[in-house]
Amino acid sequence: MSDSSNNSQYPKVGLGVIVIRDGKILLGERLSERGTGMYQIAGGHLEFGETFEEGARREVREETGLTDIIVKGVVSVGNDIAFDAHYITVGLLAESLSGEPSCPEPDESRNWQWYDLDNLPSPILPYTKRAIDNWRSGKLYTDHKVI
Repeated sequence: MSDSSNNSQYPKVGLGVIVIRDGKILLGERLSERGTGMYQIAGGHLEFGETFEEGARREVREETGLTDIIVKGVVSVGNDIAFDAHYITVGLLAESLSGEPSCPEPDESRNWQWYDLDNLPSPILPYTKRAIDNWRSGKLYTDHKVI
């Protein structure tokens, strides 16, 4: 590997948070960058110095407005290469205890709603699909490469 100061040559760390309540999962429609119009779980980049739990709480709050959540733990790790990007994506499971989702970042996402696991909307962002599939199957790690 070349010694380059160009950070784009290195994978970024992403977080995806599967938020559940009463047996349903929270999904919103993506409006920004890669995957516009696809449904996604709350997520984004892990910030410097953050724990996974801190990042999960921050991303859920920033994207959905929900603040009363319990992070249960890591349920998925993916080596995701898609949409001209490379992410190591950590999927976490969280339970929402109260409140209704809103759209604090209207340029990034909208229509956050609770969905039955057996009746998910389509299309689903590849990172989100992988995290949900891993969680449901109990398989922690998978590669996902879409070119």
